[in-house]
Amino acid sequence: MPDLNIKVGLIGKFDMLKFKNMKKVREKAIQAAPANEVSGVFAINENAKALHPDFLELVIDRIIDRGGAQAKTFVLKRADDAPLPYFRAGQYISLKLPMDGSFVTRSYSLCSSPKEALNGEYAITVRSNPGGFVADRLLAEKKPGDTVITSGPQGFFYYEKLRDEKNVIGLAGGSGITPFLSMARALADGVEDFNLTLLFGSRDEDNILFRGELDEIARICPKFKVVHVLSEEEKAGFETGFITAELIKKYAPEGEPYSVYLCGPEAMYKFLKPEIEKLGLPERLFRRKLIDVTKTPWECEGYPQEAKGKQFSIKVKQGPQECTIPASADEPVLVAIERAAIKAPSRCRAGECGWCRSRLLEGTVFIPQENEMRRWADKHYGYIHPCCSFPTSDLTLEVPGEFF
Repeated sequence: MPDLNIKVGLIGKFDMLKFKNMKKVREKAIQAAPANEVSGVFAINENAKALHPDFLELVIDRIIDRGGAQAKTFVLKRADDAPLPYFRAGQYISLKLPMDGSFVTRSYSLCSSPKEALNGEYAITVRSNPGGFVADRLLAEKKPGDTVITSGPQGFFYYEKLRDEKNVIGLAGGSGITPFLSMARALADGVEDFNLTLLFGSRDEDNILFRGELDEIARICPKFKVVHVLSEEEKAGFETGFITAELIKKYAPEGEPYSVYLCGPEAMYKFLKPEIEKLGLPERLFRRKLIDVTKTPWECEGYPQEAKGKQFSIKVKQGPQECTIPASADEPVLVAIERAAIKAPSRCRAGECGWCRSRLLEGTVFIPQENEMRRWADKHYGYIHPCCSFPTSDLTLEVPGEFF
């Protein structure tokens, strides 16, 4: 190999000398520094903890009864009134609640403006759910001054200008109004910048949740418009029937692109899915809030009908502990774990966040397609999300310890 003739200019020689002497310079600086103990606290880590806490201990500051809508709004604060982690309008928090000797988690969308978090307030709204396990107990038992443990803000149901169009059509039903109320308040506060037209379905006028707040925001904020749709009542000033593709087109901006956001009960999702397909929107322009896990898995495509109604057993391994618990094919694995008073991590309860991720060592489960959000590697190596997995045989499951 021939010798290389590399010419180094005067400035280049000084750079090489500086590099050669770097070790001496550093050693001199180290020796000159005081022998103080190095702090383990760094500003960037403290900021990360403040914005993304493992959990929050909050106090119920006040409760607002929503009357005919059979719901209550819980306003939550820190005990010292300090600011709360900021969030995007449309996100949720997960409550961890002690019940019957164990803990359960439930996620509730924040219905307050993100601006209020800086003033130390979160607000969630809980609507009555007869036959449910948590909602009615929350409504009946919780009072101002009680402490609740929550996660930090979670979820991806929020406006993103890099993905969404400037015009958004919101479709809401029942308590699915809460993330949209947060968005409307954020628009009025100047926190968000897009145009939101909300089609809000209710049974009748008396059941319209947040009607006063929504109408007032629409009056003062030109970027927000609300259209009330009544399914069981005909009245002047309201749309009647169900939200359809034709109704969406009626209120969509003429000749301009738009995104569609959807949040409501399972029946609303099922009804609107083919209606939204009629709009011919690109997939990126349709957003839905995480859908609650179905209560009728046997109606889902691909469900093994021979499993319906059967009882199975689950061997749960958690660290050095191991126990066997009963489980129904008609309920998610996480429900069986909670009924057995085993503390397991969970947040969204809909397959999205992955917080409950567990390893399936033996057995089979059914996962509804709308809740199947596992990574490829998790599918390949046998991990499931117990919150949306229904047992279809006896199982052996490795469950992580609780995170908060």
